[in-house]
Amino acid sequence: MSAAQRSAPLPERLARAALSRLMEPQDAAGLALVKAAGPTDALRIATGVVKAGAGLEQEITGLLADAGGPSRWAGMAAALKRWQPRIPDLAPERDLATMSRLGGRLIVPSDGLWPAQLGDLGLQEPICLWWRGHEQPLPAVGKSIALVGSRDSTSYGASVTGDLAYSLAQRGYTVVSGGAYGIDAHAHRAALAGGSAALPTIAVMAGGVDRFYPSGNEDLLRAVSNQGAVLAEVPPGSAPTRYRFLQRNRLIAALSAVTVVVEARWRSGALNTAHHAESLGRAVGAVPGSVHSANSAGCHRLLRDGGAVCVTDAAEVAELAGPSGAALPEQREGETHLQDGLTLEDLILLDALPLRSTTSVEKLSAVAGLGQESVRAGLGRLGLLGLAVSERGGWKRGAGSA
Repeated sequence: MSAAQRSAPLPERLARAALSRLMEPQDAAGLALVKAAGPTDALRIATGVVKAGAGLEQEITGLLADAGGPSRWAGMAAALKRWQPRIPDLAPERDLATMSRLGGRLIVPSDGLWPAQLGDLGLQEPICLWWRGHEQPLPAVGKSIALVGSRDSTSYGASVTGDLAYSLAQRGYTVVSGGAYGIDAHAHRAALAGGSAALPTIAVMAGGVDRFYPSGNEDLLRAVSNQGAVLAEVPPGSAPTRYRFLQRNRLIAALSAVTVVVEARWRSGALNTAHHAESLGRAVGAVPGSVHSANSAGCHRLLRDGGAVCVTDAAEVAELAGPSGAALPEQREGETHLQDGLTLEDLILLDALPLRSTTSVEKLSAVAGLGQESVRAGLGRLGLLGLAVSERGGWKRGAGSA
């Protein structure tokens, strides 16, 4: 981007594209500058074309203090020095052309596609989002659930994540995660298999969306972009650094009504996402595991500290997301199901049955709020209809319930 190009005011979209390359996500001073001066003038100030007056610096100081930051900061001169090395690399037209070749786009807060729930981040709302996927508005916050956890997930974590994501997607929720190995990958994969929403799953990336990372998940992330959406706040070509992984966690939390931590070690990035959700007033769920498993230590920490609610199935997660029954998939006019003739108790019991793993009569009694005798009788009726099957002394949904 030449000096002549920088001197002329750019349209908002190009200005935001350039700012996303100039400033790191969560650069508080940069975000305050954009909020105070607007993206077009902020770019001219940040690149040294226009000088910031004392009044603007005072306004930025006030914005930082209101956002819980320091009441004193190093000042615009220090910020300009920090941004200066990146100025020669600014080429917003090139970045937009790259996205166009990929079939993607840049979205900004004034666009209809912009997720309104990101406004809850206040000053930390991203400057823009680089998007690959369907041109479909993200669902309202109450229809999105984040499933996060360890990259080195256990077979237990993989099984629980698969059950949760598949069932939530069938209920019409969008499953949000980070595209990484382990729990993230299991969440995206199961949501794609069970999704009934327009965007069954969203992957929020730490690096540019022009290169799917990690490479071992390339096919999965390509499927996510084809059926859902892959997005990032950093421009094409940006490396997924450790710091950016932590930065993107706030977006996962802000996009979702509930953040569920399935497996997490004592110190885990998934706990960082949960803390962002807590700070936004969002619900946090944690899946309990074995006391002998290091992969569940972080979940137990969340439960012990009172920051999370214990969740064991999709029904409990959906309850955290909103009123009971509010997220059930709509039935199309004239469509009938085998379940239509069931009693209310049978429908409640059917909803409590897991899709893949089996569960006991005692657990079903607790989840469904029915007596054990009623559960046994209901399982007998559901079994005759092919809606429930018994395996190794436990029960799960049958093929007829799909």
